[in-house]
Amino acid sequence: MSAAEFITVSHQNGIARITLNRPDVRNAINDQMRAELIAAFDAAGADKSVRGVILTGAGKGFCSGGDIGGMRARLDAPAGDVAFNGWKRQQSTHRGVAVIHGLSKPVIAALNGAAFGLGLDMALACDFIIAAEGAKMSMSFVKRGLVSDGGGMYFLPRRVGLSKAKELILTARVLETDEALRIGMIDRVAAPDALLDEAQAWAEELTIGSPAAIALTKAIIDKTFESTDEQVFALGREAQAICYTTAEHRKSVEDFLNKSGK
Repeated sequence: MSAAEFITVSHQNGIARITLNRPDVRNAINDQMRAELIAAFDAAGADKSVRGVILTGAGKGFCSGGDIGGMRARLDAPAGDVAFNGWKRQQSTHRGVAVIHGLSKPVIAALNGAAFGLGLDMALACDFIIAAEGAKMSMSFVKRGLVSDGGGMYFLPRRVGLSKAKELILTARVLETDEALRIGMIDRVAAPDALLDEAQAWAEELTIGSPAAIALTKAIIDKTFESTDEQVFALGREAQAICYTTAEHRKSVEDFLNKSGK
């Protein structure tokens, strides 16, 4: 892929900051941005120097959702092509969400402003969400005659419960940060000028452990709602067997024994 136009990436103390960068349209997602986002997360996943990721937006908003121009183009396609074109586009959308949710490293969404529709879905796909005071959120899909297509119907009930998720999706009402924090849609609130510094500090705190232990823990916890207790226990046994072999585990045991004199 050529140099990214709509995604920027920077690094600080082992944390990659991936920024949605179409501020003139409040970082609405078009096909090119989605492809660049996937590439950025794939690169972060492959880079051993990256221990965690912060996803944020440029300008005044985090992400206003899907690009309306793209919606217009879909409607202008021949009637016989609309459904199949939409199916293919949804594959790309879900690939974009999957690389966020499936990253083996902690991912924090830092909402610098409004997160609507697909933008909010992408934030919910992250492990944690910190929002700037005054940021607004809405599951706005029904206002466009659509369903939540970026994983929100999966992620939101796990944060706020089934009934509240239905209410937020069916009404498409706008939430302020205080309510979003109270119901568990987001995890923390920060002053706008401190948002990225607090996200950075939090990301560094979340990534002090063994990368293998963190990756395996994430992979198991993300399956717990769909798994039985024995399935989770079995996954834990397999993960622990892997951790026993890691350099981090060996070093921590040796360091402890050396300090204790045993």
